Amino acid sequence: MIEPPVRVCMVCPYSLSRPGGVQGQAAGLARSLRRLGHEVALLAPDGSRPLAPGDGPFDGTWSIGRSVGVRANGSVAPVALCPSAAVRVSRFAGGHRADVVHLHEPLAPVAGYGSLFSRPAPMVGTYHRAGTSRWFKLLRPVGSWTDRRLDVACAVSAEAAATAGALTGRLCDVLFNGVEVDRFAGAEPWPTEAPTVLFLGRHEPRKGLATLLDAFTAVPDPVVLWVAGDGPETLELRRRHPPGTRIRWLGVLSDDEVARRLAGADVLCAPSLRGESFGMVLLEGMAAGCAVVASDIPGYRAAAGGHASLVAPGDPAALGRMLSEAVAGVTGSSGTSSPPVLRAAFDHAEGWSMERLATRYLDLYRRAAERWSATTEGRRRPGILSGP
Repeated sequence: MIEPPVRVCMVCPYSLSRPGGVQGQAAGLARSLRRLGHEVALLAPDGSRPLAPGDGPFDGTWSIGRSVGVRANGSVAPVALCPSAAVRVSRFAGGHRADVVHLHEPLAPVAGYGSLFSRPAPMVGTYHRAGTSRWFKLLRPVGSWTDRRLDVACAVSAEAAATAGALTGRLCDVLFNGVEVDRFAGAEPWPTEAPTVLFLGRHEPRKGLATLLDAFTAVPDPVVLWVAGDGPETLELRRRHPPGTRIRWLGVLSDDEVARRLAGADVLCAPSLRGESFGMVLLEGMAAGCAVVASDIPGYRAAAGGHASLVAPGDPAALGRMLSEAVAGVTGSSGTSSPPVLRAAFDHAEGWSMERLATRYLDLYRRAAERWSATTEGRRRPGILSGP
């Protein structure tokens, strides 16, 4: 197996300056692995610290260059497109003699391409994306090549595994997205003056914010809606639903404020219409003690595990009724939700903890090292394995 502590070069193709599911998973996994005693270099676009040379420090968060917005999967992905970013990642991993290179979204341009080509260490890839796009046919040759370069591939959900399989032909290990339970459960609640519903997400059509805003008109006073995030729909939706005593537009929140807002809210609403491979935000809400109302789509259904109220996506009337019932339940006006129910949801979230996920990844890193040692690159790099 790999000698402890493991030196993990973790690569996120998306900018860490923007909130996002993949960014959150990469950063949270890095923190959890460090708490277990391992060294992690997290490489991504737009960080404030340029990559260290091979004789500099390894552990930390490093920038591979600037990002640009690319439309994909109904969203805008902030990725590094300059080939030098891929070269920097490969040279960093090789120069620091990483024990494993862990690529999040291996097909996303271009952060991981250099290390996929040079293979400076055992290669592990995690697929997050679910669903097809107009780029699907063009990506298949890239997916086939990527599959041959990875020693181990996994996906965050069955839906993400199916998408990756269609592109690469590989049957991936299915893990899960992890939630940093302690960060949300221990957050100081943001002060509130009335029952509060929280939306967290990018303001784009697939996230369903327009449906939530229309639905909220049916939720009785004095309930307040917190709308966090921004995006291409922000200006139009703010015009239709201006800020006031009922709707508070919060903008993009820091990680600490996200945790505090979740801890202060009564209900988390996730009204996405499609394109969610896994409902991490649902688990974060449960960990913070929120009742959860979400769209009944596969990724959310899998994460909820029966502990969220699910409604048909894109149905404002049904969503408004469900939000009213959820608020009434957690504020004591009815029996639809109760502390034991919220406690059961919290216990469910604990089962998806980032610490458990980190131990699963350590097993994959060891498996990747065993496979890599039999390759040409591995034979040229003795000493990465311990034991017989």
